[in-house]
Amino acid sequence: MIDYRLDLSQAHAHRFVVTLRVKPAASQLTPHLTLSLPVWIPGSYLVREFARHLNQLRAHQGSQACAITQVDKATWHVACRPGQVLTLQYEVYAFDPSVRTAYLDHQRGFFNSTSVCLRVHGLEDQPHQLHIDQLPKGWDIATALQPTSKPTGKLKKPRSFQANTYDSLADHPVELGTFWRGQFTARGVPHEFVVAGHAPNADLERLLKDTQRICETQIDFWHGRKKPAFDRYVFMLNVVDDGYGGLEHRNSTALICSRRDLPRQSQKEQSEGYTTLLGLISHEYFHTWNVKRLKPQRVCPLRLHARELHPHAVVL
Repeated sequence: MIDYRLDLSQAHAHRFVVTLRVKPAASQLTPHLTLSLPVWIPGSYLVREFARHLNQLRAHQGSQACAITQVDKATWHVACRPGQVLTLQYEVYAFDPSVRTAYLDHQRGFFNSTSVCLRVHGLEDQPHQLHIDQLPKGWDIATALQPTSKPTGKLKKPRSFQANTYDSLADHPVELGTFWRGQFTARGVPHEFVVAGHAPNADLERLLKDTQRICETQIDFWHGRKKPAFDRYVFMLNVVDDGYGGLEHRNSTALICSRRDLPRQSQKEQSEGYTTLLGLISHEYFHTWNVKRLKPQRVCPLRLHARELHPHAVVL
């Protein structure tokens, strides 16, 4: 098990404090473990310099500090003893409001694991567990990751999650904060829609209803009226003064829109901005099939775990 703990106590400084624990195999042949932060993110086809925001990297086994050698701009060798738990700690500066990276302040948090979770080379096929620590009072968590803990206290969602592989972890963004949450079922599949940063007069129930119609129409297109190729889906919308965009994932999507694009409770006519927003929602949801499940074999991860596939998946 590759274990990550994200501490949110430095939100005022826009920093995720990350603790990574991994046990190198007893049969490890090299005197070091190789770790890297990706220069890619699923769905965004450019080289991304995520590692430039990682700093204060240190490692130890028990009370013994471990030497770290930086190999290139995004890769490190950590000297370690096989068969003993290795603990790494580092910080990630998170002040990019886009859907591709990570963001954290006193009002909201968001991250893709490609920005905050170091990849352990050779162990990508192992289960990866993610914990959220020091969650500010009143904050909630939204993600399509599989939960491994039950809600506690006033928290509506669990704080621990698991992915079968690193590739799966990288394809599940996480939203944090005091967002609005709505739910609906489309052809037997639960869907969540969370919205952060909206104005009080936004008609989010209308947004929820219109999104349900989009989802049902697309499921019917791909499957008739049969159950689709996933068990749950999460929309994560961040509302800003001026912005637009989205990034698709296997069971979720991260979206950005301008505040003026949301429908208002007193508004009867559908605005051009709201039509554009619904188009974005439809576009990203369509990728659940086209790109995420219907794609050339050449672009599939070589390490793709059998449990990540679905009987309805089509690989060309």
